[in-house]
Amino acid sequence: MTRAQLNPTTPLAALLAVTAFAVALPAAAADLKVGVVDPARLVQESPQAKAAIASLEAEFGPKQRQLEQAAKDLKARKDKATTQAATMSEAEKGKLDRDLRDAERDLTRRANEFQEDVNVRRNEELSRVQRVVLQEVGNYAKSNGYDLILADGVLYATQALDVTGPVLQALQASKPAAPAAPAPAPSKPAGKTN
Repeated sequence: MTRAQLNPTTPLAALLAVTAFAVALPAAAADLKVGVVDPARLVQESPQAKAAIASLEAEFGPKQRQLEQAAKDLKARKDKATTQAATMSEAEKGKLDRDLRDAERDLTRRANEFQEDVNVRRNEELSRVQRVVLQEVGNYAKSNGYDLILADGVLYATQALDVTGPVLQALQASKPAAPAAPAPAPSKPAGKTN
């Protein structure tokens, strides 16, 4: 055995070091400034999110109305075909059924493409709003001396720690960012119509 292992003061020094660390830890934690935010509320209530929603409605509203009108027109054609079926020949019925089936397939395809376009743009806008909210939370934390801001996963926090309201006010005070420019519509192959 070595002399350091036999020294009776070594365990005492280790115990003193652990005790000093244990005493210093609560003192450091007492100086820690912590806040909590509700990110879902910030995203939903921010003017930037409201501007993004308005932008999406302006961008996709006309196309949605066109698709709704096309669906109404197709239903009217089907209803008319049903009432006139008794006076049609088998060849006319077959041609009308094919035409209606093709029109329904085309409408379904256009509706699916529209929904995909809406989903892509909505995700782009949501991502942009989330970046703005995250940046504002960081700015608020830095300007108010916070060491830590918690969000998702907090099971309990007193109202005194909740900084969602002040951050939301800061978002409302900042000018809503201009919505991202919509992606250009893919060009259609020659001879293909909607």
